[in-house]
Amino acid sequence: MLSPFISATEGMIVMDSVQQCFRELASHLEAEVLGQPHLIERLLIALLADGHLLVEGAPGLAKTRAIRQLGEQIEGSFHRIQFTPDLLPADLTGTDIYRPQDGSFLFRQGPLFHNLVLADEINRAPAKVQSALLEAMAERQITVGQQTYRLPEPFLVMATQNPIEQEGTYPLPEAQLDRFLLHVRIDYPPLETERLILALARREAGERCEAEVAKSVQLSALELHQARQQVLQLHLAENLEEYLLQLVLATRQPERYGDDLAGLVEYGASPRASIALDRCARSRAWLRGRDYVAPEDIQALAFDVLRHRLVLSYEAEAAGMSADRLVSELISRIPVP
Repeated sequence: MLSPFISATEGMIVMDSVQQCFRELASHLEAEVLGQPHLIERLLIALLADGHLLVEGAPGLAKTRAIRQLGEQIEGSFHRIQFTPDLLPADLTGTDIYRPQDGSFLFRQGPLFHNLVLADEINRAPAKVQSALLEAMAERQITVGQQTYRLPEPFLVMATQNPIEQEGTYPLPEAQLDRFLLHVRIDYPPLETERLILALARREAGERCEAEVAKSVQLSALELHQARQQVLQLHLAENLEEYLLQLVLATRQPERYGDDLAGLVEYGASPRASIALDRCARSRAWLRGRDYVAPEDIQALAFDVLRHRLVLSYEAEAAGMSADRLVSELISRIPVP
């Protein structure tokens, strides 16, 4: 059974070995993370587009499980960081340890020195800790004292936010949210899927009682590099590139597409959004086995790419306008090539 993310009948008839690896990876994640196909696809897109994602959803929706399963299937290391109000930047980056025997300092690496990092409940940590993480995400390096250390490749951060409890939290500023490639929102699974989740939980409990399941790597670092190169070489027609740019520009001047949209946006999406939408649309097309980008790829990713990059006006919030609704309005009004 073909994964919904990769179809051999769409565009590309022959699937190469790298695409086959991603097909198997997607199938494995679908079998182990039930009821969250949207999250799985966005994780793979972030991996291909070399970006980071912010996931928002209620507790217990397999956010941690999804990235942990991904970490078990690719070449590299995974680490989970639980963000708390008493966390310090050095708890992420690492610190210099004094050695009294010779009067020198030895750098002890922090948990950021892993390939996949889960920043659990990022909004529970103060601004200094959030800034340390976001600097590492943007620069792919950290600085301790006078020394700069490169982070490993690949390097992907998945940060989570709990939308239920906001008391005692530190919301991420809009300028820092822009560092995330995607802002993904997930919801509860349907009833039939939840039945399957119960069966899966019982099976895993039995496996843990018998023996630890061995890690089987399905995707090597070289294969990931090759996949990213293929994504960058995907064909994007000039008229579709113009459509993509017009969609991002419309978030800065929405009044061009209707007087009812005037005054709704304080700050629109930055050029970083154009880059993110381009990379993500290419990745989605590649995952579906196509060698070209279609309008549906741009439209499907527009919400996750743009929702955290828009600062709506007071009038928009008073009228009940959300970022998703605004993006939906723009998609419906901008002509598709």
